[in-house]
Amino acid sequence: MPSSRIPLPGSGHLPLLLAMLVFLVTAVATFAAWTSTSRTAERQLRETFDYRTRDMVYSIGRRMAVYEQVLRGARGFLRGSVELDQAAWERYYRLLRLDEAFPGMEALGIATIVPAGGLAAHEAAMRRQGFPEYRIRPTDARATYTAITHIEPFGGRNLRAFGYDMFSEPVRRTAMERARDSGQAALSGKVVLVQEGAAGGPGRQQAGALMYLPVYRAGQLAGTVEQRRAAIVGWVYAPFRMDDLMRSLGGAHSTDLDIEIHDGEPAGDSTLLYRSPNASGHRARLSASSQVLPGGRTWTISMRSSAALEASLDSTRPRLVAITGLALGLMLSVVVWLLASERRRALQLAQAMTLELRQSHDQIAAEQKRIQVILQNAPDAFVAVDAGGRITDWNAGASQLFGWNAAQAIGRDAAELLPEPARAAFRAAFAVHARGGGCAMLGAPTELQVLDRAGRRIPAEVTVARLPVGQGFGATAFVRDITQRKEAEAREQQRQQGLIEARQALARAQKLEAVGKLTGGVAHDFNNILHIISANVQLILRADSSQRKRLLSILDAVERGAKLASQLLAFARRQPLHPLEVQVDALLERMDSLVQRAAGDHITLEKRVPPDLWPTLVDPNQLEHVLLNLVINARDAMDGNGRIVLTLGNAHVEGDADLAPGDYVTVAVADHGHGMPQEVMERAFEPFFTTKPEGKGTGLGLSMAHGFARQSGGDIRLASAPGQGTTVTIYLPRHVAPAPAPVAALH
Repeated sequence: MPSSRIPLPGSGHLPLLLAMLVFLVTAVATFAAWTSTSRTAERQLRETFDYRTRDMVYSIGRRMAVYEQVLRGARGFLRGSVELDQAAWERYYRLLRLDEAFPGMEALGIATIVPAGGLAAHEAAMRRQGFPEYRIRPTDARATYTAITHIEPFGGRNLRAFGYDMFSEPVRRTAMERARDSGQAALSGKVVLVQEGAAGGPGRQQAGALMYLPVYRAGQLAGTVEQRRAAIVGWVYAPFRMDDLMRSLGGAHSTDLDIEIHDGEPAGDSTLLYRSPNASGHRARLSASSQVLPGGRTWTISMRSSAALEASLDSTRPRLVAITGLALGLMLSVVVWLLASERRRALQLAQAMTLELRQSHDQIAAEQKRIQVILQNAPDAFVAVDAGGRITDWNAGASQLFGWNAAQAIGRDAAELLPEPARAAFRAAFAVHARGGGCAMLGAPTELQVLDRAGRRIPAEVTVARLPVGQGFGATAFVRDITQRKEAEAREQQRQQGLIEARQALARAQKLEAVGKLTGGVAHDFNNILHIISANVQLILRADSSQRKRLLSILDAVERGAKLASQLLAFARRQPLHPLEVQVDALLERMDSLVQRAAGDHITLEKRVPPDLWPTLVDPNQLEHVLLNLVINARDAMDGNGRIVLTLGNAHVEGDADLAPGDYVTVAVADHGHGMPQEVMERAFEPFFTTKPEGKGTGLGLSMAHGFARQSGGDIRLASAPGQGTTVTIYLPRHVAPAPAPVAALH
């Protein structure tokens, strides 16, 4: 019986099933490769965006810091005075070439303080200088005006600001007062500059801001807020139009970001200072926000990736991987099908597949070349390190910074780029990073010192990113040389140290002057007293008949000497005090007739006492003496005719440089006399200083009151102005009696 072969079930579909299986496997592998490549492209876009945003924030902060230095230079040029010839200010502006070297600064000007009483005289003086149309505006009634008296360039729309009183506008005034009180540069909030005018319409107006730096009178102390307010004579300032300022910061990559700048926290158009003109309505892939503090003012910078930046996303490579993978999978499937069906056709297709692979390899090599060109032309040094800490990539910027070319650098230990003391710590930290651990330098820029080929230490700013390498992690780093920035910071620190030393020297000189005056006054008075004693003793030796009278004269001189010594001790805060709990209102009631006699018949005494006045712990006799002296001074200031107001009160003090925080009882003596100018007020508490005619006063009354108040734990304050009278206020600490000890219960 002849035998017959029975075909296996489904044997005709086996080649097709094998081909489909191969295609499925290659499709899965292609999807994994496409996903990895897409993530790499997204990461590169993110790194580029992060670099652009950091650079933009740094550029804005650095530019505003440069403008602040320009104002500091202008203040140094003024040397404590705003009385400056217009031509000299113009020459200074032209010499610095601010319009060329500092684009974005609209102008450089001076705002001068003008008291209300000197308004007409100020305008007349400016008109005599060649400005017949000059006037301060607006001129609503105020105690103090400010006027833009110098502005360069002096022409165009800057003429609209000439004579403008910036103190009349709340936003500008707030910044000016902050600069005045702090002594530092202060940036205003969002304003519309006077230079904008109204003719262009709201659609053409740019948002603006102004930076102020105070100018204090030369030779006058400015260590405290009160001293700075008394010494202020004006401000140097610079206005900025935000669109012009940001246009000056543009560069080759200015279109990569859509930028918005807000004054403080974003709150719509009311805080919007700037919006990129090329901002589009597309939904941005990436966004970031940062804040800078120019002139003590917070700017919030919101940045989004622009359409131009997102267009640079490398989508070609993932697409190429996907197409290549699918093509290879299809070809392999066909090859398997052909191998299973026909060997000759399989060989032909294998040759075609080889050609396709070669083309794919060439495309990948071209893409790597493009990335290499980008890195070689980057402005910062770029270094890539493998998981073992060895350098694998090195661009031209790195060669310029460190001194090695790429051939010499690649393969070196990256620790050699650091100074010797830092290498061991770097190797230990990098070993942890390579195994997948954390790294403190990832993300934000870090300042450190690097070492070039010659062994020179270079201050640098390093931005590090993690780089997957095999089973571990390497790193990429952009390194920027910040030598010039560090040198500028060192120069500024030296300048500040010089200012501190100069102030200390001035304080020592003033202290020596005060001690000299005190010593001279004491020596002079005691010398006269000794002459009296000596002369009377000699006369007693010659004549016995008038011995009693001359002895009394000697005793009178001795008493005056003792009184003078007591007053000097009071000023020096070394007199013996006998403090008791005192109700000042009751003490004032007891000495009412004495105070009235001291004031005189033509003086009206007015007392203002609150119902719940606190007690204080002081020497009552010394307090009476001080009150009598202050009443007598007030009487003399009004030529014996007028009204003296004695005001008692309670006060709580916080944040005072001369008084400890706490509760105080205040005693104020106010007159309506001639008042005192500033130069007299500054010396009022000096011993032996008096404005009274010779023989009418010793000059020790206020100095003794000053010493008593300080020795009692308080202070004395003086408020006066010519023609407006004087108020002397004494602060005495509140006395709180201790609670009585509890009495033990009887059993």
